[in-house]
Amino acid sequence: MTAVIGADGLARCPWAGADDLLRDYHDTEWGPPVTGEAALFERVSLEAFQAGLSWRTVLAKRPAFRDAFDDFNPDTVARLTDSRIKQLTNHPGIIRNRKKIEAARTNARAVVRLRLHDCGGLEQLVLAHRPATTPEPHQHTDIPTSSPESAALARALRAHGLTFVGPTGMHALMEATGLINTHLLTCHRRGPSAAPPIR
Repeated sequence: MTAVIGADGLARCPWAGADDLLRDYHDTEWGPPVTGEAALFERVSLEAFQAGLSWRTVLAKRPAFRDAFDDFNPDTVARLTDSRIKQLTNHPGIIRNRKKIEAARTNARAVVRLRLHDCGGLEQLVLAHRPATTPEPHQHTDIPTSSPESAALARALRAHGLTFVGPTGMHALMEATGLINTHLLTCHRRGPSAAPPIR
């Protein structure tokens, strides 16, 4: 699929064309650099919760996730007790998959440990896997769903104890956080973003 033209006359990537929530995410968040440990931990966590589901489902539940996980503060999530995790499996606003909720705690603990590692912490570890080039897609089918760099990032994160971090999810993370640009060449968001980094 090629870019779609919205009611406002702007060309967008096809996944953002028919839904207000996805359109707003595409126009304001998807692609500009994301900086800061908590912001990147949130993206890693949401990619894990998204596995097997649509990204729209995750976005719709993101406010509840942020409330349940203290804005994805790794220190807070790392201290979740088993009883709190059990409570979260009954939380009506989030994805109530126990394994994914436990993975968020496991990953938070790994992120806390990364602060003391010579890799420089989560943010530096992710940035170290930025590809040297970025795709230049004319249509949706030109966009890869993984890359050697996303596979390497997934391996590195797993080596540091994170779970639910596969090559496809980490490729999506790279797209969302500005490490690569997979907006279609005809999309109005293509090119250097005027938006500031997201924290």
